[in-house]
Amino acid sequence: MGKLDGKVAVITGAASGMGRASAILFAKEGASVVVTDLNSQGGEMVVSEIAAAGGRAVFQRTDVTSEVDIKAAIDRAVKEYGRLDITFNNAGVAGAVGELENIEARDWDRTFAVLTRAPFFGIKHSIAPMRKSGGGSIISTASTAGIRGVAGLHAYSAAKAAVVNLTQSAAIALGHDRIRVNCICPGGVLTPLIYRGVPGGEEAAERNLARMQPIPRAGRPEDIAAMALFLASDDAQWITGAAMIVDGGVTTGNVRIRMEQLGTGGFSGPSFER
Repeated sequence: MGKLDGKVAVITGAASGMGRASAILFAKEGASVVVTDLNSQGGEMVVSEIAAAGGRAVFQRTDVTSEVDIKAAIDRAVKEYGRLDITFNNAGVAGAVGELENIEARDWDRTFAVLTRAPFFGIKHSIAPMRKSGGGSIISTASTAGIRGVAGLHAYSAAKAAVVNLTQSAAIALGHDRIRVNCICPGGVLTPLIYRGVPGGEEAAERNLARMQPIPRAGRPEDIAAMALFLASDDAQWITGAAMIVDGGVTTGNVRIRMEQLGTGGFSGPSFER
């Protein structure tokens, strides 16, 4: 018996990284999953992998900066599977990077559109179907950068801090509907978003990440998926408004490297873009 038997989930940014790991794990635990992403090829591959393992999933191409697209993804869940129990607002970008005085307003706004406005849309459009189902679990990907700002990631840090606070206010508003709202604050997780463009690629990024925190290994997408599974399941039925830190201990202050690999300026977009 799976932890999510009979439940229906929508996961954004599910074509790679933490979203992919979560989609596969949720399906393994019995959920029917709507896999959403801009990366159609990657999303369809995740659906195929889930189907090959005996799970149920469909792909919905979704631009999370579009309210219409996010509502369509949630509507797809209800149309395909009859209900909505879990929404995981996971899609992300590094966004505007570099020194404060060099950040362009358009890059700042794009960062917030993906990292803060999209979770708002996901929460907003999950309310009605979750009320109809008698409750549900809404999860958003925040970041340890939303708890302690990171130099060179000013827009990202501010946007993720907003996700933490939105989580709290939404939890207050929706608790009486038995809709739980939580977020996850990952530390250094080895995903394409992190290692693309890094000299030495994935192996070099993994070595660098392993030196960042007390637990001497890079975070893995499966580490975040495990926390998402917990928050989505009935095991967490009395947890709401929480920012769950999953970081190998990096927020203890034991940060031994900077994030120079993100670059000196501009906008760092989705992991599948070069």
